[in-house]
Amino acid sequence: MNFELNKRPGNSIRDHIYQLLRENIMSLQMRPGLNISEKDISARLEVSRTPVREAFVKLAQEELLEIYPQKGTFVSLIDLGQVEEARFIREHLERATVVLACEKIDSESLLELESNLLTQQLCVQDKNYTKLFALDEDFHATIARGCGKSRVWSVIQQTNVHLNRIRILRLAANYNWDTILQQHREILNAIKEKDQEKADRVMKEHLTLVISEQEDLKKAYPEYFK
Repeated sequence: MNFELNKRPGNSIRDHIYQLLRENIMSLQMRPGLNISEKDISARLEVSRTPVREAFVKLAQEELLEIYPQKGTFVSLIDLGQVEEARFIREHLERATVVLACEKIDSESLLELESNLLTQQLCVQDKNYTKLFALDEDFHATIARGCGKSRVWSVIQQTNVHLNRIRILRLAANYNWDTILQQHREILNAIKEKDQEKADRVMKEHLTLVISEQEDLKKAYPEYFK
């Protein structure tokens, strides 16, 4: 686990702790079901327990921690019901966005998408799943931003916690990422060709991958799921 407290300008100690714990949970460095304590975290970070407690509460509100009085605090298990709901929301919003991008995306965003794909390929070679996940997120965010729909991406992010955890688990468990990269390339080509039907179809295929993969992940990591 990464427990180096990197302070960011303008943020409180609580916010630093919150960001650190959140990053460890989302990257699976702190596995689902793990029992953690305020005392242990405060000792490791050399801070008082108050900001740790406040960070715990904020993470619990995001459903990344489950706090049980007299029992302890646990990293929440992945909820497949919430995974599917978030995937459904994301699929329908992003399909609409990519169709719009075929008409309205700006040239600067197209260059950003090309650069992003080149860097994704390097991550595949290095088997760097955390960086690949960040680039994947940025790829989709750039499409939304490039056609003036940044707020749509913000809405998607509000429901994505459990979906993103299973996506990261998939990347960490299986280094065969060729399908993901190929679909990203096809999405970009469809946008450049202004082929709305193809863009919609490939985006749908891309965002339904998790449906077929989640059962295999549940069998391989049963202790990670509700």
